[in-house]
Amino acid sequence: MAVGAQDYIDKLIVKKYAKAKVDNHDVVSSMVSPEKMMSAMNDYSTVSRNMFLLQQKLKQACSSVNNAGAVYKRRAIV
Repeated sequence: MAVGAQDYIDKLIVKKYAKAKVDNHDVVSSMVSPEKMMSAMNDYSTVSRNMFLLQQKLKQACSSVNNAGAVYKRRAIV
């Protein structure tokens, strides 16, 4: 698979947009401050981690309850 324009239309599109500036971070100011974004991401990860730990503890508790109520019977091997 080749990289780049293959036919006439693609070549015209590449020529048209070759000098267009599309990634201009200096002009647009951020709507959300980086500190608030990092704080929100940290809060989200903390909640996700706590939910995972809670799920693990719940699985362990349920397993303990199920094992305590289990009745094992001996069967003859035929």
